[in-house]
Amino acid sequence: MDMKSAWKAAVAALLLMSGIALAQDAPAQPADSSASANVASEKTASDKVTNVVPDSQAGLAYVIGPEDVLHIAVWREPDLTATLPVRPDGKISLPLLNDVQASGLTPQQLADSLTEKLKKYVADPRVTVVVTQINSKRVYMVGEVFHPGPMSLIANMTVLQALSSAGLNQFANTKRIYVLRTENGKQQKLPVNYRKLVKGEQIEQNYLLQPGDEIVVP
Repeated sequence: MDMKSAWKAAVAALLLMSGIALAQDAPAQPADSSASANVASEKTASDKVTNVVPDSQAGLAYVIGPEDVLHIAVWREPDLTATLPVRPDGKISLPLLNDVQASGLTPQQLADSLTEKLKKYVADPRVTVVVTQINSKRVYMVGEVFHPGPMSLIANMTVLQALSSAGLNQFANTKRIYVLRTENGKQQKLPVNYRKLVKGEQIEQNYLLQPGDEIVVP
């Protein structure tokens, strides 16, 4: 009996040691997979939110100015539909409404204003305003260029872009170009060295143009 007991004890000890070894060799189980998935989805959502461009950076709407040409359409009212310029005083003249302020408003704001005013005369008016010609925002090319005179100012136009569009003739003094700009009743003279600009030098002279700027090429 003593031999049998000793044998059973030895077998039990061997099995116990084998179980411990297997437990140590087994790979660690990952943490709760559902929790990991939640963390991953939250990070993805956070990344998406971070990459969204705020509305304030989406670009500003065009603001109507004097001499712009507008097409104003009133649905099912052909007599009230017209294409007309904005007068120097910033107003337009329409049937029934007479003079209406247009300058300083976006097309949508003007459409909303006209819609509200027409409610007195038209049932359920629907107004659309489209700027067909942008004449209020211009710069002026002066001197030795192929295309002197007014040039429509597009968003973020630089002096180098304007010179490229106007074209410099063979007599242009490319070292003495300048921009005349009037601010607060005072005129500034901003130097432009075209030769260095096209070489990538003095890029601070590649000014963003403003309405009314005069680019002089001697």
